[in-house]
Amino acid sequence: MKVVPSRRVQSIGAYAFAEVDREVARLRERGVEPIDFGVGDPATPTPDIIVRAVEEAVVRRAAAGYPRYTGAPEFRRAAVRWFEKRFGVKLDPEKEITSTIGSKEAVFNFPEGFIDPGDCVIIPTPGYPPYTRGTIFAEGVPYHVPLLEENGFLPDLDAIPVEVCERAKLMWINYPNSPTGTVAPPEFFKRVVEFGRKHSIIIVSDEAYTEIYYGEKPHSILEFAREGVVVVQSLSKRSAMTCYRVGFVCGDERILDIFKKVKTNIDSGTATFIQDAAIAALGDESHVERMRREYHTKRDIMVDAFKAAGLEDCTPEAAIYIWQKCPPGITSLDFARALLADDVAVVTTPGAWISDRTADGLNPGEGYVRLALVPTIEETKKAAERIRTLRISRLGT
Repeated sequence: MKVVPSRRVQSIGAYAFAEVDREVARLRERGVEPIDFGVGDPATPTPDIIVRAVEEAVVRRAAAGYPRYTGAPEFRRAAVRWFEKRFGVKLDPEKEITSTIGSKEAVFNFPEGFIDPGDCVIIPTPGYPPYTRGTIFAEGVPYHVPLLEENGFLPDLDAIPVEVCERAKLMWINYPNSPTGTVAPPEFFKRVVEFGRKHSIIIVSDEAYTEIYYGEKPHSILEFAREGVVVVQSLSKRSAMTCYRVGFVCGDERILDIFKKVKTNIDSGTATFIQDAAIAALGDESHVERMRREYHTKRDIMVDAFKAAGLEDCTPEAAIYIWQKCPPGITSLDFARALLADDVAVVTTPGAWISDRTADGLNPGEGYVRLALVPTIEETKKAAERIRTLRISRLGT
């Protein structure tokens, strides 16, 4: 019997972060213990307040049955309270919010509700791979907009061709941005809302990193509009709950109605005891402040190390990543490999791996590596000492 993957599966290639995991495994096979900045999975333990909440909820809900598809009323109310306190935006817990199994499933499945074969989805690159993969599985056509330093890592809306705008049904934005760490100003959100209205394009704002910032608090797009706009939120980074898989989508009721219909046919909802843990997390800001301080410390340690090694200052404004420029003349893959040398053993993600080529053949991730600030502070200090000793000249500069 011949087993053949579908055209959709064949078209997507390997998942970049799975490749990073394989690189880590190869180092360990050689007896080298790397310091892993490759995948954005926090090493910080989930805060005690959340762990205790889930322990109690597992017992309390021993015979709870299936969860509600759109989330327990108490979870939706807690998320709405948090959103209003954080962004000053009131939401209807019955109509304008739904729970999700983390943000990845929401991002991947969202196009299924709106995309017919041949419809365009406007996607930033570099960016989160499920923006593109979900589009492809919905039989849509990705149109990749480059995030370039000269544009402040914001998409150039004026450069998107008219014919793409006419075919587009969705546009993804992501601020604070992964991987560049950019925080979008209010003017950008206003412009992108106007862009969506002008071309009848739904704007989906992935705001999973709004709570990890190093200066002024980032905005939500819902502060500027609700019609034609939805937000994807997650507790994975805010509260070190990556394994818990919980988040929510909120915004325009009409869009939520369609997305909820998709979810009802794909999954059976978020586990109730996980939602209880999320309620505890949303009700506490002290652990978020502690994590922000820790990420800030690690950011400064690594940025200073790269500067000491003679590389460009690439200090991020927010999120948990450093989008570090490579030495001149060195590809992102070659620089990532140089950092994997046994005397350095620092795992990063080549920028080219998490970027899609644009229509004119540009890969905007080339020339950068991404570091996820997830190792401990002690591990980060050790990695920084190794990077400080890098001889850039030996890399070809």
